[in-house]
Amino acid sequence: MASSNLSTISNVFAMPEGQIGFFPDVGASYFLSRLPGSFGEYLGLTGARLDGNEMLACGLATHFVLSKDLLLLESALSGVASSDASTISRVISGFSSKISLKKDSPIGETINKCFSRRTVEEILSILENEAANGDNKWIIQAISSMKSASPTSLKIFLKLIREGRAKELKDCLIQDYAIACHMFRRSFNPDFIEGSRAKLFEKRKQPKVLIMHLFMNWQQSYSYRGLL
Repeated sequence: MASSNLSTISNVFAMPEGQIGFFPDVGASYFLSRLPGSFGEYLGLTGARLDGNEMLACGLATHFVLSKDLLLLESALSGVASSDASTISRVISGFSSKISLKKDSPIGETINKCFSRRTVEEILSILENEAANGDNKWIIQAISSMKSASPTSLKIFLKLIREGRAKELKDCLIQDYAIACHMFRRSFNPDFIEGSRAKLFEKRKQPKVLIMHLFMNWQQSYSYRGLL
């Protein structure tokens, strides 16, 4: 990741690829795995949307700058003669503001408690237990999102992010490309083709194939040795 990443109040971050039968790619197994605790698993498995404040709080951003200060920051950076990362960071810090998280923000220890579990099924199970014992809106949304996503995609991403913590970015990108090619060719199921058609083109809420495979896939133990 870059040494300085800015966020503003208008920024939104999300990786909802599982909803169309794909998986968080473009090196997500590298940069999401480097977020604190199991927050990367949470983002990749649920496709949750973060605002600019949350991006700073979880480590996706290094600075939070108010929109009204962006032009001033641009002007200040244009006058910096050095390409030294620490020098640039100090300039940005001069325009940084404190953040204020929403009351229902998911950032907290519950994320680690739930998303550090070994399998997708175990993660869903503990989320459902947490939902039964409280009234956290983000937990309900996480459960709903995971249950409407491709089970295959969720299992692939969980394996990728766990392995990605020990890999270089180049290796993660090569692996992403290989898996994407299998999905495009429908090597193991048609979830990506159907999910794209239903949600991106026809704008239906739930792809037919994902429904058909849902309960069957949750019960199976996948081995991706031929893909990863």
